[in-house]
Amino acid sequence: MLDHSPQLNQVFHALADPTRRAMVERLTRGAASVSQLAAPFPVSLSAIGQHVQLLESSGLVRTVKKGRVRQVELQPAALAAAEDWFAAHRAMWERRLDRLAVLLDEDEDET
Repeated sequence: MLDHSPQLNQVFHALADPTRRAMVERLTRGAASVSQLAAPFPVSLSAIGQHVQLLESSGLVRTVKKGRVRQVELQPAALAAAEDWFAAHRAMWERRLDRLAVLLDEDEDET
């Protein structure tokens, strides 16, 4: 059965924002401080902190305090759950479209 868990919903909510998607993409290259994540964006450090909190609550990232610096690390397992959801839906729609193609081919052969 397909996963409709609140955790998966939080992952999709987190990835719905382009700033957060860019942050996740940056984190695929390795951990970064909150300041490093904030650098490319024209928003306050506080706003980036809120984005990080939402990403953390969704399970996509975790933060670790190292001295005075808060490091943000990607947690790939949360992305894997979303990937599984997409794969299941893709497979379902491919089967449906294949059946439709067969029906259309049958209809064409009859005419």
